[in-house]
Parts: sequence; structure tokens; C-alpha cells
Amino acid sequence: MSESADSRHTAIHREIAAALAGLVPADPTIPPHPYLRRHLAEHAADGHVLDDEHVPPALLAWETSSEVRRLLATDGKRSDRRQWLQAWAMVEQFARHADPVSRLTSLQLSHYAAASPPRAGAEPVVPPRTFNASPVTPLWSHYASPVPAWTTTSSDVTSLATVESASGKATAIAAGDKAGTLRILRLNGSLAHAPIEVHWGAISHLMPLRGGLIITGGTDGCVAAVDAVHGQLIRKVVMCRERTWVSSLTAYQPSGHLPLLLAAFSDGHIRAFDPGRFQTHTLALPELQDSSAVMCSVQMPDGHACVLFTQRGTVNCFDGHTASLHSRHPARVRALLPMPQAGQYAVADEDGNVSLYDLTATAGESAPIATACHAAPVTALLVTSLDQRPALVSAAGDGTLRLWEIPNLKPIEGALPAHTAPVTAMTRLEHGGRDRLFTAGADRIVRSWSVDRQTFSLAPKAWNHVTASALSPAPARLLAAARASRIVVWDLAANRHRTLLKGRKVSALAWPRQQGRLLLAAALSDNSIVCADLDTKRQTGPVLRGHFLPINALVALSTGRGELLASGSADGRVCVWDLQTGDMLKDFGHHKLSVRCLATQRSAGRTLLASGGSDGALRVWDMDGLSQYGRTIRCDQDIINDLAFVHWRDGRLLIASAGQDGTLKLWDVETGRAASELTLNDGELGAVTALRLPLERTVLAVAGRTSIHLWDATADRHLLQIVTGAPLRTLKTVQDPDGAASSILLASGEAGTMAFRLHHDQL
Repeated sequence: MSESADSRHTAIHREIAAALAGLVPADPTIPPHPYLRRHLAEHAADGHVLDDEHVPPALLAWETSSEVRRLLATDGKRSDRRQWLQAWAMVEQFARHADPVSRLTSLQLSHYAAASPPRAGAEPVVPPRTFNASPVTPLWSHYASPVPAWTTTSSDVTSLATVESASGKATAIAAGDKAGTLRILRLNGSLAHAPIEVHWGAISHLMPLRGGLIITGGTDGCVAAVDAVHGQLIRKVVMCRERTWVSSLTAYQPSGHLPLLLAAFSDGHIRAFDPGRFQTHTLALPELQDSSAVMCSVQMPDGHACVLFTQRGTVNCFDGHTASLHSRHPARVRALLPMPQAGQYAVADEDGNVSLYDLTATAGESAPIATACHAAPVTALLVTSLDQRPALVSAAGDGTLRLWEIPNLKPIEGALPAHTAPVTAMTRLEHGGRDRLFTAGADRIVRSWSVDRQTFSLAPKAWNHVTASALSPAPARLLAAARASRIVVWDLAANRHRTLLKGRKVSALAWPRQQGRLLLAAALSDNSIVCADLDTKRQTGPVLRGHFLPINALVALSTGRGELLASGSADGRVCVWDLQTGDMLKDFGHHKLSVRCLATQRSAGRTLLASGGSDGALRVWDMDGLSQYGRTIRCDQDIINDLAFVHWRDGRLLIASAGQDGTLKLWDVETGRAASELTLNDGELGAVTALRLPLERTVLAVAGRTSIHLWDATADRHLLQIVTGAPLRTLKTVQDPDGAASSILLASGEAGTMAFRLHHDQL
């Protein structure tokens, strides 16, 4: 297309985008025309006017293309005129199945988190009138905005590969997961075909071949073949070895043979087969001594191929006849990769060392050409292209990516914080004349990155993970968050903060009272508990000692014995303390493993305390009699991450348990029997709290892997999804001191802390 024709094409789309933007209703409760929902963002991008004016926030609550994050990434420009679009890109993938009100609320909080770093005396960001329909008003946020996701999965992605046509053009991305399912994804992250059940165990390896054929290896010890173009399983079992797993797959062309594929198994055997007829071939191959051996084939300058294989901390070369040691490493080798230069390979180990070697340099054990260090265990290596020159990418267990020059392994820019959990797989494709990386993490997110200096120059934010948080009881409105060896207490009404207990690492917080004074209790890294006076900012009262492992939970108790404090620890004990004397009144050592959560309820003149933990058990304690109340409940949810007492519609008192298996269960306190169960399909549940609304309504707020879900327990229906983009470990609610028509909800996790008002009449 000529330059003048291209300019005319751009101008036409600009005019279309401007005209269509004028048709978007200002009221987000009114659905825009389906054409606007599907195509307005694309017209704006083609017209080079992809901004908040041409794609207004009111449209994003209904947008159905799920393409905004991709269009922004393709455009690559940074502009203050697209703040709402950038906020939407951060939550788009997580909110694509949510209702319009949930999408609007998630957009509002995402923008607030990005635009409102907390500072003393700062005016809160006032949302536009567009958000009057949202049942949420942000109050405070110190939260790291999520990086836009390319796609999300319900199971850990363990392998990635680029699907190529017969001509070598990238057409899709294949993703294998921990459950043995293979998904073929279009380049926009949507499913191209129905998921394919391939293995009984995790898909540990994917080997893409031209024409759309994918060879898979699994932890069930089997190798299978999939037609990724048509989404069909061609061969369920190409080969299989019982009671083993496939540790590696590689292509190999021995002298005088057609190309073959090699599969290494955990019992040390290597099997060869041709990918055309799937027939096995008998070759003289070495026996492996490492159950997790990694293999790759390196093309030599004279045209023959050499198979490299690892034996824990060594790399060995098999030339078709004999195997010999080539390089030795200080830790177990985790990744092995042939380089574009014939005879060269890259290797990375568990200590984060990355090295480059040349097989043609010397005979026997060799010294590296170059070395580098990733500063975390390397999980994968990949060759990509930067400025039309080859470069090496390393992925690590701390969730970061590093880019290195070849062959000197000089770092290119800094570490890219790609995931909040270890990177489990990588692949690449060329798009628009530039390479793109696709990375999968143990956070169950797949992200796409442009390979350029600007991307890798995004220095990791100096973000200190929140280790504990607590919201004070009404009528005060104080939010305490522990991070970076200090506690910051924010007054949400006055928008002021103060700092307490500097230099002390904190694992749990609570707001007890002593003689009418509100104190802040903190569990410290030495397994003790101290209380701080907000007025003096100093420690007050005796130090509470008795736990011998870290304390995971604190809760204030109002009992007939007075104001007490309960603690739950990794030592499996629940302890009850008298804050005034420092005495331990009771030590409940009934949990077999770590106590992870506590909840309390004052009902019918009795104070109850519930505890749950890693043993999957839920126990209720009578704090007036200091004894167990009822029987122990076996929840069958793996680990119990959080608990909340719930007043049920028929008057019963129940306990909600949030489980590692992704279920929320309700239990009758009196009988110990299950009353209800809810599955949210949002991964592990990290926190739960209950809200009492007018007309005897009970609402549960539950934190999943990516969102907070509000569920009306009275009517048994889902009310709202609030996307956070990261797991939460704390949800707490108190009555809003400004009125009974709303509650204040505290949400806290590793990514930060936020507080917002929930308007009851809009739920």
C-alpha cells in the first residue's frame, strides 16, 4: 500500500471512530450497539486515535472484542490520553466473562490504583459520573497494578510452543497444563479449538513441527501427537514407558538417517521415532543417569549433529558413537539450548548461572565462551531476536526475564518482572517485524512481551510485599499494613498516616482494646507479640511469648473475661492471651499442622473463636469456657486459608471456610455438618469475610486468584466480581461510620492493600 493510500486508510478509520464514539451512551447501564462493542476499539487503533476520547470508559463495561490490551501493545505509544484504556488492559483478561457492572467496578478500581499512590494530604481521585452505577467507591489504595495478561488458565501451564504452518508462519500458541490438557490459542489469546485431553499427567514438553503438528511429552511417561491446525489428537500414544515420565524431547538427524525425534524418560532410556509415521527406530544411544535429564541437538559446522544431555551438573556430548563429558556446572542443569552459531550451546543451572559453550573449541571438558548470572534459579532458555540480531532470553524462579547479547552474554537492560510466581514455560513468534515472547507462570497467567529495549528497561518497582494488614473496628476507620519492616497506619477519614514499630518484621496484625484504648497488636519475626499505642507510637504492655514458629493470625476477642487476644501459629497451636498481664490463658494444641486463620463471633452471650489450617480441619472454641465447642470439622478442602462466621437466613450460625481447592463451604456451628458449598472457578481461595445488609441479607466477599467475588448467601446468587489481578490473603469488613447504608472493605495481598466503600443499596 502506498504512503498516500495508507494515510487515506488511517483518516477513514479516524473519522469512523470519531462518529461511533459519539454514539456511545454516557450512561454505562445502557448497552451500546453490538457493533460499537465489537469494533470501535479496532477502528480507533487503525485510525491512530486509540485513546479515552474515542473509546470512552462507558463502552469498556460492554466491550466484547477482548482486544484492547493487544491493540495497546501493538501501538506501543505511551500517552496520558489513554489512562482508562491502560487501566482496562490490566483487568481485561480477568473480567472478560464478568457482567457489565463488575467490569465497570473493576475498571474504576484499576484506574484508581494506578492513579492514586497514597501520600499524606493527597486528594483522592474523584471518578467521573460514568461510575455512579458502580456499587463501589475507592477510599485508599497502595496496590501494584497488574500487568496485562494475554490469557489466564484454570490449571498451571507447564509448557508452551508456537504452532507453525507448512510455510513456517506462526498461526497459534499451544499451551499444555498440569492436568494433561492441551489448548490451542489464537494470537489474541482466545481458544481456537476445544481443549484436548492428551495425558493423564502434566504436559511437560511440547515439540512443534511445521504443518501444525505438535509432539507432546507427559509425566504419565507417554508421548503423543496432536494436529494443532484442526485441534485433533492424532496419536494418543506414540510411545510410552510405564512408571516413568518424559524428561525431555528433542529433534535429531543422525548421519545417513531421516530426521528423528528423541524422547528421554526418567528411567534413563532414550527412545527414537520418526515424526511422519511414528515408527520407532533403534539407535545406539547413551543410557542416562539423571531422572530429570535435559537434551538438545546441536548442529556442527561439518553438518553432522551432536546430542547433548545432562547428568545433574554436567553436560555430555554424544556424537553418534560415543558420549563424552563437555562441561561441568556448580548446580543441577535446568535448561539446555542450541545457539544459532553451529557448534554452540547455552546452558543454565539452579544457581542462576547462564553459560555459552563451543563444541568445536577443544576436545574433552571445555571452558565457557561467556558467563552471566540471573540471580535466581533459571527455569527456561530461548533464542529470540533484538534489533535483527540474535539474543538469549532466560526465565527464572523469581518470575523475571533477562535478555542477553550473543555471544558475550552481556545483559541488555534490566530484569523484567514478568510474573509473581516462577516462570514455567516460554515461546516466541515474529509479529509485525518484531519478536514477541509468550511466558507462562505458576500464577496461571500467560503474558505476551515485545522484545525491545523499552520493555526490558522497565525496572522492577521497589514494591515491598504486604505481610499483614488489619482494619480497625467501627467507629474508627484506621487501616494498618505491615511492609518493609514497619507498620503504616492510615486514617481513611483524615487521609493521614503514621508509622509504628520501625525495623520490626511483622506477620500478623489485630486491633484489640485495653481499658477502652484501641491498640495495635503485631506478631513479630521472633514469634512474639507486642502492642503499640497509636498516640505515643511506642510499644506498650508486656511482650507475649510462647509460640516457637511464626504467627500467622491474630484476632481480638471480647469475652466475659474481658478483652483478650488470640493467636494462631505455624506450630499448630492456638493461644489465648491476657494483654494486661501478658499471661497465656489457654494453649489449644489440637491442630496437627500450621494454623493459618482465625475468626471470632459474639453471639447469644457467648464468644466463639474458629481456627483453620494446613491440616484441613476447622475447630471452634468457646472463649468464655476456654474449651472446644462442638466437634472437629474435616473440611476436605486441602488447606483452609480463611474463615468467617455467617448468620444464615434461617437463624443458624454458620462458618464459611475458604479452601486451597477453590471451594467455599458453609458449616453449621452446632452440628458440624455442611450447609452449602460454592465453587467460584477462580483458583485457590485466599480470604473470606461476611457483610450484614438490610432486610436480613448476608453477603460473603471471597478472594480468588484474580478477583473478589461477592455472593448473596441469602438469595444464593453471585452479585459482583471485582478484579484485583493478584491473589489476596486478607479480606475484612466493618460498618461504615458515615452511615448504615454502606460497609468498608479492606483487601490486602502481596501486591498491596486497598480499601473501598460498598454501597448496600446498589448490591
